[in-house]
Amino acid sequence: MRKTVSLLIILGLIAASCGSKKKAAQKKHSKKGRTAHVTPKPVKTPDKEHERTAEFKPVMVNSTEEYIRYFAPIAQDEMREFGIPASITLAQGILESGSGRGELTLKTNNHFGIKCHTGWEGGMEYHDDDEKGECFRKYNDPYTSYRDHSLFLTSRSRYAPLFDLRTDDYKGWAKGLRKAGYATDPRYPQKLIGLIERYELYRYDDQVLRSPEGRKQLKNTGKQIHVVRRGDTLYSISRRYNTTVDALKRANRLRSDNIAVGQELKIR
Repeated sequence: MRKTVSLLIILGLIAASCGSKKKAAQKKHSKKGRTAHVTPKPVKTPDKEHERTAEFKPVMVNSTEEYIRYFAPIAQDEMREFGIPASITLAQGILESGSGRGELTLKTNNHFGIKCHTGWEGGMEYHDDDEKGECFRKYNDPYTSYRDHSLFLTSRSRYAPLFDLRTDDYKGWAKGLRKAGYATDPRYPQKLIGLIERYELYRYDDQVLRSPEGRKQLKNTGKQIHVVRRGDTLYSISRRYNTTVDALKRANRLRSDNIAVGQELKIR
């Protein structure tokens, strides 16, 4: 009898010990399970890739009409500022960029096919054009391309005769661009004129010319006088009108390089 009781006690102790181990194992397993469901930290985007995406901002359009609607106001602003017909700027943009959908434009935001040229310190992209692997300017956004187009035409003496034409003479401007060497295609003027007349781009010139403010601004883009605006310097003005700082100072009897907003400067 005593042997039987002792055996039962031993079996009871063994069962209790196994149960305790089982509970401990279950508790440990449960703890691991909770840890496995913790949400992982997101993977950080590499800095260089983030910067590239943040800086380069092309504008995607689906048709020539959409291109015109988007860029016409910008071309008109450039016309008021520099005296280049909006119709010419838009026609060149359409032709040179394939209405914003050309391979080069999508890679560079270059809407006017402007090559690097000596002294260019901005972005660059190599692309096959008249010759293999030519260097083209690259911009962060299309607006910079439009402004650089205006500066390109106003800062080079070979384009100076264009600014003696009437601002609404888009045919004269188209022929003058080809004559000055903007493009090698002998049919370049006809292509620009065809685009202007097909899409009635001349109406954007008319809108600027009919506006009293636009007429006043255009008057000041001539070669005779310039009204100083915020951000202007004698150097930037001299580049715009293809002259020198010393010539501006002599023409306006300036003793220093200081100029004020609203001041009228004689160019010639």
